[in-house]
Amino acid sequence: MTLKQLKYIVTVAETGNITEAAKKLFIAQPSLTSAIMELEKEFEITIFNRTRKGIDLTIDGEEFLGYARQVIEQTNLIEDRYTGNALSKPRFCVSSQHYSFVVEAFVELLKHFEGNKYEFHLRETQTYDIIEDVSRHKSEIGILFINDFNKTIIRKTLRDNNLTFEPLFNAKPHVFIGKNSPLANKNTLTLEDLTPFPRLSYEQGEHNSFYFSEEILSVEDADKELIVRDRATLFNLLIGMNGYTICSGVISEELNGPNIIAKPLDVDEHMEIGYILHESIKPSPLTKKYIEYLKKCVVK
Repeated sequence: MTLKQLKYIVTVAETGNITEAAKKLFIAQPSLTSAIMELEKEFEITIFNRTRKGIDLTIDGEEFLGYARQVIEQTNLIEDRYTGNALSKPRFCVSSQHYSFVVEAFVELLKHFEGNKYEFHLRETQTYDIIEDVSRHKSEIGILFINDFNKTIIRKTLRDNNLTFEPLFNAKPHVFIGKNSPLANKNTLTLEDLTPFPRLSYEQGEHNSFYFSEEILSVEDADKELIVRDRATLFNLLIGMNGYTICSGVISEELNGPNIIAKPLDVDEHMEIGYILHESIKPSPLTKKYIEYLKKCVVK
């Protein structure tokens, strides 16, 4: 076994495709395939199942990938500490629904990261894609919410993908509006208060069912609907169109500015916001540290 072989395994797992991985690694596809087969033979396991659509990790492969990532990360730390030339950039990826505390924790992780090189990814994306990213090892961790309405479907989808859900906090529904909205002078809002205004929500692509919606109470009817894909657009429309979106209420003024405010919504509902991990892979040091910052950001 060599470090190069371990890097090959990690890259193939991330891309899900031998050809794409070979291009990314700048080696010939037969050489990559041969290196993986040699590793499988050495440890007498099958790391990847090969199909017409690509490759998937086996159960043994998922466990092996967890160890491989840890070895590479620790080796990079040693190389960077004593030579300043790590073998490769430490990689870390988060997939999440659109929460400012997720970004805030990501910023804190970067501020306190001690390496000279890194490749960090933050994907604010659709709910099903979050689950798929962590399931396919494209992301080490995902952040989403569960409530009474969606929990049966979401938890089944997580189980089917060998993922676990760990709660971070419970939140009562709030409404994000612009600070100059006609609703801004109210201490608490009702669903009736929201009726005249456009409701904003995030597009969910192929899995655009109410169960995968990012917004609580998505089944409630709204005469005016605005569907967006990114947080900046949503915030701009909240201000420009006096729109609203229903959310957790957790917002960072430092990152998002003072023009968006949160008002409590008078409904008997709650959101359990937490993170998902792959059950067969031990969290890396970076993942553990990121979880620490997540917890700090949500208790402010």
